Amino acid sequence: QVQLVESGGGLVQAGGSLRLSCAASGLTFSNYGMAWFRQAPGKEREFVARVSRNGDSTYYSDFVKGRFIISRDNAKNTVYLQMNSLKPEDTAVYYCAAGVSMFDYWGQGTQVTVSS
Repeated sequence: QVQLVESGGGLVQAGGSLRLSCAASGLTFSNYGMAWFRQAPGKEREFVARVSRNGDSTYYSDFVKGRFIISRDNAKNTVYLQMNSLKPEDTAVYYCAAGVSMFDYWGQGTQVTVSS
């Protein structure tokens, strides 16, 4: 049974930082691309960032480029999202996802709230 468990969310002031983690189990982690998505209240889920299977390639949405860094540790079956210079509009539930050609597995999400 595949499980993705996010952690690290919380309340932070604007300009602050948080580091999200997503621990995976039940799959061969290094065979999967990993990504972060987010969903703000009343909005559609949106793509944030993704990282390739071996971590050598990353891609970001325009609204986080230069502020967020996605990385992974295949020895720990974990993907990370370092979030810097946080803005109130970054407030959302953040989800990690795993997939090969599309994202097949999703975590339950972790809440990030940025106060102004």
